[in-house]
Amino acid sequence: MTSIADRYEAVRRMTESLAEPLSPEDQTVQSMPDVSPTKWHRAHVTWFFEAFILAQHEAGFRVHDETYWLLFNSYYEAMGPRYPRPDRGLVTRPGAAEVGAYRAAVDERMERLLRSPDLDRRADVTSLVELGLNHEQQHQELLLMDIAHVLSRNPQRPSAYPETEHGGTYGGVRQDWLDVDGGIVEIGADGADFAFDNEMPTHDVLLRPFRIARRLVTNAEWLDFMEDGGYDRAELWLSDGWARVRAEGWRAPLYWIDDDGGGWQEHTLNGTRPVRLEDPVVHVSHYEADAFASWAGARLPTEFEWETAARLHGRAPDADPRRITSHHPLPARERPDETMLQAYDTCWQWTSSAYLPYPGFRVADGAVGEYNGKFMSGQMVLRGGACVTPMGHARATYRNFFPPHSRWMFGGVRLAQDAGDAARG
Repeated sequence: MTSIADRYEAVRRMTESLAEPLSPEDQTVQSMPDVSPTKWHRAHVTWFFEAFILAQHEAGFRVHDETYWLLFNSYYEAMGPRYPRPDRGLVTRPGAAEVGAYRAAVDERMERLLRSPDLDRRADVTSLVELGLNHEQQHQELLLMDIAHVLSRNPQRPSAYPETEHGGTYGGVRQDWLDVDGGIVEIGADGADFAFDNEMPTHDVLLRPFRIARRLVTNAEWLDFMEDGGYDRAELWLSDGWARVRAEGWRAPLYWIDDDGGGWQEHTLNGTRPVRLEDPVVHVSHYEADAFASWAGARLPTEFEWETAARLHGRAPDADPRRITSHHPLPARERPDETMLQAYDTCWQWTSSAYLPYPGFRVADGAVGEYNGKFMSGQMVLRGGACVTPMGHARATYRNFFPPHSRWMFGGVRLAQDAGDAARG
């Protein structure tokens, strides 16, 4: 069984491996208010361990640098003042190397704490460390989302990471439907394994019979939507979504580039390349996902339908905190032990569910109670996981959430229908 100290080391090393190919200049840029610089992610997750664990449980605790508590606090009001999020890219100092030194110093102190002989009697420490590690894994994915956006603004269209080869045969999987009976189902995490507070408590939900697509919507299918006037037909869109289309000039997914008549190109973490038809569409908003579903004669699943289908038809995700699946979503691949394809390792999947507390949800005491609960307004739920989600971080009960207009996360589309309905194509 892996010790908490070994797991800490693996997760922390993973963050540095993601940052290592990036230059100090890459790590400083903030390309929009929602994006944070790479070095900020590296420092913030380190501050989390210093502020929430060392400050409470290290004998003779001393702050590494008091200014870091201003610069690298994200949204924890109880922990003191914060530097404005939209201005993080203005902080040129400390630089990437100094952030590395901060990480090393905190890691040394955490290592002593986690290998202390009385740790097995300190459940309060280990539970906080587990929260911190899952928090860092979230920021590993955010780091990749954010650097993709940063480099997309560079006219040189640079690559952040070399493309890797993947074994097996991908693509050519026909879209099909999985039928799920209705009834009363249990939703949520039971607390036996780690879960965030927003995944609890378990509760019963009544579902009508429904169908859910085996695989995600592909780029080829999205091109059909575009060529049929999908971005020009107001009747397909929610009102706020249609306003976004007109105000921001949406004509395609976020990183698609119309290359002067030479066909659509797509910016990825591996550089810019022609759109690959069998790849799943990615970097689309909830508004776009909903409009596509309407065009296809279908709808988005509720988060409860998604979780139920994943439990019945999905395959448990691989677990390795030192790896991600790939830097860009891969096409569907037939697997003998999996009927609901691409559940956890490809794209997060938009649902039709607003991000709200479960019945009986309680905010935790103290600053950690600010982690999820205060964001339960104006957001939509995504389920599953993405190719850039650290392996083993995703699970059937996981609730990701973003505003409905957001596009820079690795968000894709899985369709659903009421039982008996027939979709286009």
